[in-house]
Amino acid sequence: MEEIRSGQAAQDRRLAICAEAASLPPDDRIEPLCILAADPDPVVREKAAATLQTQPLKHVLVALARPGAAPEMFAYCAAEFARRPGVADAIAQNTTCPIEVLRPVIRYLSVTAIQDLFEDLDRLSTSPALVAEMIASAVINAEQRAQLVELQRADLEPVEVFAEAAKAAEPDPAKRETLLQKLARMRVVERVQRALKGGREERGLLIRDPCKVVQRAVLQSPLISEQEVEGFANMASLTDETLRLIAGSRKFRKNYAITRGLTFNPKTPIEITLHFLPHMKPQDLKFLTMSKNVPETLRTAALRLQRQRSSQRSGGES
Repeated sequence: MEEIRSGQAAQDRRLAICAEAASLPPDDRIEPLCILAADPDPVVREKAAATLQTQPLKHVLVALARPGAAPEMFAYCAAEFARRPGVADAIAQNTTCPIEVLRPVIRYLSVTAIQDLFEDLDRLSTSPALVAEMIASAVINAEQRAQLVELQRADLEPVEVFAEAAKAAEPDPAKRETLLQKLARMRVVERVQRALKGGREERGLLIRDPCKVVQRAVLQSPLISEQEVEGFANMASLTDETLRLIAGSRKFRKNYAITRGLTFNPKTPIEITLHFLPHMKPQDLKFLTMSKNVPETLRTAALRLQRQRSSQRSGGES
């Protein structure tokens, strides 16, 4: 493989890979064949391309899923196999695939693969051309398209947009001023990158960013802690859309402190709080029945559930 990748393999060895089905396991044979399909020697090139056309699809899909695969394999499969079931999705799902190879196969992606790519903000925020291809896709929905358009914005937000949020996120005036100056010079894609890779103070400010795609990046950050998200869930200063993003995360919904914070937050949409209500612990349910900060609909539903639980306990004891 090293000889093939570096172009140092002798012609007879290159032809052997093309001709001898038993020389390599089927899954391992796809990558070198794709490399040889671009070989400068026309004999090798034609033989490799002819052999690739006979390879079962299952072996191609296994090879495309491997981390660290050669760019030539993605390029060949994108050019020759993109219409085959699952190939475009496999190309898109492998982060090793070069962006320039991925772009032409966007139109062949399934709805699921488009959604996965939409969620990969690190990848999208570093490739304007990929964002443009995604916007042109026929399978993205209106909400996805709106956020992708946000990523394309080149204008800067006025510093005043972040001023209130900065007071809460960074108590030190000097540090706050520095942070504000940085953000005032950042485009949306740069704020997305900062949300993904920056520090706690930056996430605390960017969760209040006017762009939903930046808020999403904060919640996707590999550095964010569940304690931070718990703090966000309790913030009545966040928009209902931001709270909806938190509630939409399967990972965060598993954390009781987060779902509790969302349930007690008056800004959380009522359909979300009603969904979380049956999972509330008895003491929290009692607090909800007495809270003046939650909607009347939620308080009434909490009282009904409390009575129902009480009735069930009484019936069980009898």
